[in-house]
Amino acid sequence: MKRVLVTGGAGFIGSHLCKRFLAEGAEVFCCDNLITGSLTNIEELLGKDRFTFLKLDVTNYVHVPGRLDAVLHFASPASPIDYLKLPIQTLKVGALGTHKVLGLAKDKQARVLLASTSEVYGDPQIHPQNEDYWGHVNPIGPRGVYDEAKRFAEAMVMAYHRHHGVDTRIARIFNTYGPRMRKGDGRVVPNFINQALTGEDLTIYGDGRQTRSFCFIDDLVDGILLLLEKGDADPVNLGNDLEVSILDFAQVILKLTGSSSKLCREPLPVDDPKVRQPDISKAKSLLGWEPRISLDEGIKRTIAFFKETESR
Repeated sequence: MKRVLVTGGAGFIGSHLCKRFLAEGAEVFCCDNLITGSLTNIEELLGKDRFTFLKLDVTNYVHVPGRLDAVLHFASPASPIDYLKLPIQTLKVGALGTHKVLGLAKDKQARVLLASTSEVYGDPQIHPQNEDYWGHVNPIGPRGVYDEAKRFAEAMVMAYHRHHGVDTRIARIFNTYGPRMRKGDGRVVPNFINQALTGEDLTIYGDGRQTRSFCFIDDLVDGILLLLEKGDADPVNLGNDLEVSILDFAQVILKLTGSSSKLCREPLPVDDPKVRQPDISKAKSLLGWEPRISLDEGIKRTIAFFKETESR
């Protein structure tokens, strides 16, 4: 892929993708409106040859001069604290932003990869979740703005693929963590790590028996690049299939930080999924991909990032 556009490229996952594409010799166009992204995430890339930052809102307009080989659509608020604060923007980027990106790709005859999410499965009634499952989503609940934005985006991508012949990919991304997560983004990994490092109580929502499956960012980026290269139009789950309860995850954080923080309880948010675990059989067979970095190793690297960030 010689010329690549990454929307949401100053965000957590998008910035890692920009860095990887540059390392592999591509010319990278990174666009972001910086509502939840940050120039800090791409500061090491600014000014480099083959890297261009475009501050724009893809719900209004997106254009890159010249040829494009691939467009990776990662623009969207992605944590509950963000999409509950920005519900209209979240819906717009899933609908209008996806439409603009697909129109650009059609014009440039470029391949498109949509960053979808495990949230399309909602609070699932089958476990683990495979790509054939249609989900269990409350469309009018507070989380519905994110879930339905991504479900609509998937439908739009498939419509452009079927009707216009656009070459498309859909990555259903499960809980991902690692360096460049925002300290206050509201997700459990930065919450727990920062609470542990500062000696605050770790906040457990509900009884803590709800489960998540955590994938380190480097593994996810490997999967995304393989999906872009080897995948087909149908959705593919990308995530770690190691399922862990939030209570057990809290103990991992306490052990690896050496913290003496206690646990405190808060009510479970509305429509919060009780279980989350990807069936990655398709990713293994189609892409030859599976996560390689252990939870302990990934969390150690993430803790080191937050310590370094705090020391600055």
